[in-house]
Amino acid sequence: MWHYWPESYMWSYQLVRIIGHSNFGGSNFSECLQAAERITLGDYDSWYTEWTRLGDRVLAQGHEASDQGNLVTARAHFLRASNYTRLGEFFLQPDDPRKMDTYVKGIDVFRKGAKLMENPPEIIEIPYEDSFLPGYFCRGSQAEKSPVVVMFGGLDSTAEEIYFALSQILYERGLGLIAVDGPGQGAALRLNHIASRYDFEKAGSAVADWAENHPAVDSDRMAIMAWSMGGYMAARIAAFEPRFKACGIYSAVYDYNDMWKTRAEDHPLGNILQHVMGVDSMPEAREKLKNYNLRGVAEKITCPTYVLHGEEDKQANVDQAYRVYNALTCEKVLNIVTADQTGAAHCQSDNLTQAFPLFDWIQQQLNAKLPKSELVSSK
Repeated sequence: MWHYWPESYMWSYQLVRIIGHSNFGGSNFSECLQAAERITLGDYDSWYTEWTRLGDRVLAQGHEASDQGNLVTARAHFLRASNYTRLGEFFLQPDDPRKMDTYVKGIDVFRKGAKLMENPPEIIEIPYEDSFLPGYFCRGSQAEKSPVVVMFGGLDSTAEEIYFALSQILYERGLGLIAVDGPGQGAALRLNHIASRYDFEKAGSAVADWAENHPAVDSDRMAIMAWSMGGYMAARIAAFEPRFKACGIYSAVYDYNDMWKTRAEDHPLGNILQHVMGVDSMPEAREKLKNYNLRGVAEKITCPTYVLHGEEDKQANVDQAYRVYNALTCEKVLNIVTADQTGAAHCQSDNLTQAFPLFDWIQQQLNAKLPKSELVSSK
């Protein structure tokens, strides 16, 4: 993975992560590089200032284009501005008032851009216990019901980020997308105050219930997928929710507690972890993490399962992938992106095309039909 800041993997990774969205309208390389050049490494206020400054500048360009009636241009600016704004609040402490204000602004700007799409995503609220899980439903290319991928994020991702990374890719493969902020994620955590839970199948079942009643979803052809920490969640859901016919583990986690055992108390993601877990200290968070493992769970998965992992993943060691794969007793595929090529970093963020075989596999598992525009033989 390219390290813009050689001294800091985590800061470099976050930059690579948003640059990866440039192929899908979520960023522009030159804009990202300009923001990075102005950031003082290790200064969280500097990170916040430069990304939100860029977001505000691009947002103003969007308003100008909209006022002139140039709605396609306005849409492009609004979508990039939303992603820059989201990134700006990333390293802020959960109790910093700027964090919530900036997060909400990012959502508002994203939805402003989404309204200008030819096929805008449907804003959804999935009933969950006494509250709801927020998300987006992007219809597939079929005229009526489409097979869908239900996608959860990881420790720090949001439904809006999932949209940038996956909606176009799945649509081109005849698949719809249900991007959800589950317990401990995105708006479910920040606005609805729903903390994470180890038995994540409860959230998966809630989404399956919702999908069964949506007229544009073929609920007999649903796959579950999640990335990063969500690799654990996807496996957990697949083990206990039979309505999912395929499982995509997009960066594997066999034991999330093991991943945190070697991380210092002041780890850059430590405060995020505490917030996600709904606790006030790292010891409390570490105690909760003891239940986040797939021992005796992976063996219960019966649907075909695809495990994708990067050999140079510095957040979830590749051993996590081998442990998950070896525990599976179902039909299974293991794809390790090797270190001699790009895409070997966490969640293939440095080259998202390396995840395309996973999406192709899901298309085949759900028997999704390609859009007519894609049905061109290469022969």
